This record gives sequence, structure tokens and C-alpha cells, in this order.
Amino acid sequence: MWYSLGKAILKNRVLLLAILFAATAFMGYKASKVQLGYDFTRAIPTDNVKYVDYQKFLKKFGGDGNILVVGVKSDKFFTVDFFNAVGKLHQSLKKVQDVQEVLSVPEAVTLIKDSVTQQLIPQKIFQYPYTSQQRLDSAKNVFLSLPFYQGILYNPSRHAYLLGVTVNKDTINSKARTRLVDAIMKEVIAFESTNNITAQVSGLPYIRTTVGNRIKQEMNFFLIGSFLLSAITLFLFFRSFSATIMSLIVVGVGVVWCLGTMVLFGYKITLLTALIPILIVVIGVPNCIYFLNKYHTSYKDTNNKNEAIVNMVGRMGIVTLFCNIAAAIGFIVFAFTHSDLLKEFGLVSGINIMALFFISLFFIPIVLSYLPAPKTKHVQYLDNEILGKVLWNVEQWVFNHSKWIWAVTIAITAFAVVGIFKLKSEGFIVDDLPKQDKIYTDLKWFETNFKGVMPLEIMVEAKKKGALKRSTAPLRKIDELSAYLSGKEETARPLSLVEGLKFARQAFYDGDSINYATPSDLDMIAMSSYLKSKNKKASEKTALTRLMNSFIDSNYQTARVSVNMKDIGSKQLPFFLNDVEQKAKEIFDTVNYKITFTGSSVTFLEGSRFIINGLKESIIWAFSLIALCMLFLFRSVKILLCSLIPNIIPLVITAGVMGWCGISLKPSTVLVFSVALGIVIDVTIRFLINYKQEAASKNEDTNTILATTIKHTGISIIYTSLVLIAGFAIFCFSSFGGTFALGWLTSLTLIVGTITNLLLLPVLIKKIQ
Repeated sequence: MWYSLGKAILKNRVLLLAILFAATAFMGYKASKVQLGYDFTRAIPTDNVKYVDYQKFLKKFGGDGNILVVGVKSDKFFTVDFFNAVGKLHQSLKKVQDVQEVLSVPEAVTLIKDSVTQQLIPQKIFQYPYTSQQRLDSAKNVFLSLPFYQGILYNPSRHAYLLGVTVNKDTINSKARTRLVDAIMKEVIAFESTNNITAQVSGLPYIRTTVGNRIKQEMNFFLIGSFLLSAITLFLFFRSFSATIMSLIVVGVGVVWCLGTMVLFGYKITLLTALIPILIVVIGVPNCIYFLNKYHTSYKDTNNKNEAIVNMVGRMGIVTLFCNIAAAIGFIVFAFTHSDLLKEFGLVSGINIMALFFISLFFIPIVLSYLPAPKTKHVQYLDNEILGKVLWNVEQWVFNHSKWIWAVTIAITAFAVVGIFKLKSEGFIVDDLPKQDKIYTDLKWFETNFKGVMPLEIMVEAKKKGALKRSTAPLRKIDELSAYLSGKEETARPLSLVEGLKFARQAFYDGDSINYATPSDLDMIAMSSYLKSKNKKASEKTALTRLMNSFIDSNYQTARVSVNMKDIGSKQLPFFLNDVEQKAKEIFDTVNYKITFTGSSVTFLEGSRFIINGLKESIIWAFSLIALCMLFLFRSVKILLCSLIPNIIPLVITAGVMGWCGISLKPSTVLVFSVALGIVIDVTIRFLINYKQEAASKNEDTNTILATTIKHTGISIIYTSLVLIAGFAIFCFSSFGGTFALGWLTSLTLIVGTITNLLLLPVLIKKIQ
């Protein structure tokens, strides 16, 4: 069948080439329309309770995670020049397109009681720019007498101050976010330069945008780098410009098709699917090497170009098909998970790995048929002395030292199993960044001075409408929960409607800070006319007024408690949430109130959990499906076991190394196992099919057939393994810990997999024959 297919390809080469060109042109047109995606919540299924809670919160209160914070630390903050500079920065930030609000010390307001109109009138505390230190000190004393701002805009014990910049949530979830963050940073950098001070910048909008842009730049670098590395490797192997260019065209077409597939499916490029073009290059080059290696081997034997091409398709067609099926399974199993991000990654990568097989199968024979026959220098690598010695040593170990192979394999595997028990599953929002990176150090600065910037939202929902304004009982409960959170090391002082009412009570009783307390029922009666808004124009409301209005819904049924917290990681966050949830149940009776914990911190935890669990499930699916393929291919349970053992051991060793090195299981590291399994099994399939073909064509004993298989297959296995290892090793140049780990862990798995397939697999075959 495959030999007939080889002849048919040559016979219809013009038609097939035209079809391939037309399909690529169509995919190229579609690829030109590909867009970037920015929705981080898509890691969670839409029917997940955490996702539903978060969407409910967004519908009621508009969103969280859209505040960027700028911090400065100076004991000269309240000096005329510096204070004026901070005020100028506030005004500059307000003018930035898509900045909705800016909260800062220079624009802080106090409430003045007007007994005539019975209003609490917001009044700016600071009338900058100042020329008099005395006037500034006087305003400073007023500001410091307002407990509302302490812990929110400043930390007096550390001389730390911040500006909160609220940005448009639609903009920060679109490609325009880069423009927005860059415009904000331009003003911050100008402030730093003018005042000779270092400002700290953090918050989810800044972290996500900056990290996302860096990853995008790295992916572009890695894509170009993988092409260059592949070109160099191919030329060193084959000493042929035509073979190198042909192979690069194959993977280039594969990249175009994968981008086109995303558009056809209605997908956008995410941080995960951005890896696919690079993986296509890395996986596609070995396809070319195997086809070309068999073509050169056949040509050397027959000295007939067309016969060598037919033999190449006949011998390598089925091998490459099943290798690509195995590799595709390693990716497409992600489509069985409950995460949309993983589903998209699995479908696009799995489909295009199979497409890559057909591109290689049709394009390479057709191009070879038009090229001149290989010259002597193009096939010299087949007689490489160094590789010859390596393979000779492999044979010696397989046939003369098999007990040592068993002993070393068992010892290393046992050591790795011990390491597996040391594995931890933990992720942080910025744990992929180097500890000296400014994003990381700035986040830690805010954790030290303001106890973090990661948003946690708590919704207190009463059973009946208007319940939150009938009495002060629910307010006192919210205040009790807020006090509990304030006392925890992980969280900053919460912000809620209660804090606004405390502020109003202090103003009502003539501004004495001792009156900053939760109003009683009598207080609320006395203050009732002062709390009614007499200003109907939204444009005239202060930032503080608008902020406080965002903490209760229009039905007075649901209140919001916003908490900034430290990035404590996915391991500690569930314990923290459980502790606070138990305290909330003690404070609020569950008959009349429903307490919901949501926000970006919770969805991050849930998203990480789903991705990790999905990746774990995908490994099981991959093993099961690959095992079925191997059973179908070889129709032997013994051969099936022989094929799986050399592929399980590399994964066990990699997991053990992670445990011993203290590398946590997180989305970027769990991804290694399914990807590596689908690629390493290729070596096993190629070896076993070649062994089967040699056994069918020659009436010789097992050892002789094994020796021939090692000699004939070993060269292409080593070459392709080197290409794959180098292809993944390029990720080691990443500045992100997760991408770096993906690179060296996958390379390690491939190295071990190559060794086990060249040494342990023949030993296992000897054992069962």
C-alpha cells in the first residue's frame, strides 16, 4: 500500500503540489486574521461554581483586578517640592486615555458637616501646588486625622504612599492594554527622573500586561530561533542547501496552517497556544530528517532516485504516520479536559501535527523528484565514524552488559521514585519571574508596605431586598469580618461600605477621629438626612463618592468587601479562604445571609487547579490511547509492554528530578509530561517498526536483527533526538521560570527517552523473544 502510494505521489505530483499550494494560500489568508486573546478566566469551565460566582460579581459591581498601583517611599513626602510633584503625577495620570479614576494623597477629601443644608460636603484637603510648608503641614494634620486613608493610601510606620489608578476594564482586556500601561508608565518614569526617586508599580493590570508582552516577545524570538537552529542542524547533517530549505518550507507551511486553524475554529492566540508554532517547528523537523535519512539510505543502496523515493514512502510512511499519531495524541488529549484554554491548545496542536505528516508525505517526495540525485557529500553522514562508534558501544552494552542496564535502570528509577514523593503542587501569580525582576520586587514591596495588591472580593448577600439598610446589625457584622481580616498577616485592611459610613460618622461628630466607628441605629437616624445624596449629577461626584457607591447594589441587598492580599500561592490560598469562610459563618447566620468569596485571586486558584488536574488527566488519556495504538500496530501484549516501559521511565525520572530539585507542579511544568510522552514514543515506534520490517525481510536470529535495527535506525534516532533536544533547549533562554522549566525538563525527558529506547528496549525485546 505505502509503496503504491509513493508511486501515486510521483505520478500526480503537479496536481498534489497545486492542491498543497492552494490549501496553504487559503490558510495563510486565514492566519493573517489571527488575534490575541486576553481573557484569563477561560481556564475555568463556564458551569464551574467559582466562574458563576465571579460572573455574578462582575454583573453586580462591574469588576475587580482593574487597579494599577504606584508606590513611593520617602520621609520627605510632605515637603513642598515632593508633594507638588506627586500632585502633578496624579493630574498627569488622570489625563491618560482609559484611566477612569486616580486615588492619591494630594487629592484626598474630607467631609465637612453643613448643618444648614444637612449635607456632608466633600472638600479637598490639599490645595496644591504649595509654596508654603506651613500651609502644607496644616493640611497634612487634617489628613492624618482621618483613619479612613490609613493602610489604604499610606503606611505611616514605613513612610510608604501609593496612588491607585483605576483603568477601563474593557481596555485592559484588549490589545489596547499595552498602549494604556505604556502611557501610565511614561508618566511614572518622568516622575522618577524629575524627583530622583524609584517608584514601585504593581497590580494585576500591570503584571498581566507586562508579563504577557514579554512572553509574546519571547515567543517571537523562540520561533525565529527554532527556525535558525533547525536550519543550522539540518545543514550540518545533510550538507545540502536544498534539503535544508525544503525542510524549513515544510515546517513553515505547518506554522501557517496552525495559525489558520485557530482562525477557522474561532480561537485567539493565548499564552498557551502561542507555543504551538514553535512546537510545530520542533516536531516537524524530525519528520523531514527521517524521510531524508531513509531516502539517502535507499539511494545509496539502489543508486536510483525514483526508486529511493518510493522506498522512502514505503518504509517510512507508516512509521511517520504512527509517530505523528502518537505525538498528536500527546497534545489532543488536552481536548478531553474541562478547561477551554487546554481544549484549544490540544485541538489546534493535535490537528496540525497530523497535518504536518501529510504536508511532509506529499511535499518531500515531490520536491525530491525535481531535485538532482544526492551527491556523495550529502550521504557522508551515514558513515559518520563518531556515530558508528556510539552505536557499536550500544550494541556491546545490549548484548554483553544487559545486567548492568537492568541494574542502573532500577537504581535510577528507585531514586527518582523517592524524589516523586517530594513533589509539591503550588503556583504563584508571579512565580515564573526571577526573584530580582522588578515586577517581582515591586510586588513584594507592596506586600511589605501594604500587605499586597492581589484582589479578593467577598459578597455579603441578604435574603431580602433592602435588608442592609433596615438596621445596623449587618453593618456591624461586616465590620467584625473586616476587623478579622485586618488582623491577618496575609491581608490588608478591607474596604467596604462600612468604612465609608465610619468616615461619615466622624464628619457628623465634627471630625474627631475617636468617632471613626460603625454607626449605631441611633447614629443612622441622626445622620439619615446627611447621608441622602442631593447631588444628582454623576460628573460632579468625587472619586471617593463613586468608590463608596460601588460597594453596595441598588437594592441594598448585596454588599461588597474588597480586600487586597499577598500572593500567598495556590497551596496556602485554600487554607486561608477556608479559615476566613469559617469565621464568616460564625459572624453571619447562613439562614439570612449568603457569603461568597470570589475575585481574581480565587479564579486564579481555581484556574490553576483545573489546568493542573486537566494536565494530569491528559497524561492518563495519552498513555491509554498510545497503548491502544501500539497494540493495534504490533498485535502483541508483550511488545506493548516493551514499548511502554522505556517511555514510562523517562517520565518517572523527570518527575523525580523535579522533586529533588524542589520544582513544583504547576501548569508550565505538568505540560512537560504529556508533550514529552507523545514525542519520546516516536523513537520506540520507529525502532519497533524497523525491527519488525527487518524480521519480516530476513530469516535471522533475534540478536542479529536487533544489531541491524540498532545500526540502521540508530543514526536517525540520534539525529532527530538531537534536533528535538536542541529545539526544546532553546526555551532555556527564557527569563520566565515556567518556560525555562518546560525547556530543560522536556530536553531531559528526551535525553533519557533516547537512552532507554536505544539500550533498554533492545534488552526487553531479547527477553521476550
